[in-house]
Amino acid sequence: MDLIKQYNEKELTVIVKDKIDTTTAPDFENEITDEMGKFDSLIIDFTDLEYISSAGLRVLVSTEKKLKPENIPSLIKVNDTIKEILVMSGFDKILNIE
Repeated sequence: MDLIKQYNEKELTVIVKDKIDTTTAPDFENEITDEMGKFDSLIIDFTDLEYISSAGLRVLVSTEKKLKPENIPSLIKVNDTIKEILVMSGFDKILNIE
């Protein structure tokens, strides 16, 4: 997993490339958790992500649950491959994807 964090004012964009699997999902979650309280909106950019496992999907749902009570908007930018995974798993109904 290759991960880059960028701030634009109080908007955090997390760009993730390669893959998120059982090995890398905890690192992905820690990178987001470390930034909690520092941003007003979150964009997760998966446009160059090749694969996401169920462990990665759990991180997305967990993150959404943490942001929702704080009314922090989130957006997940996806490519066709990742979108298909999110749609097939029903996550498109609980996550804001583009």
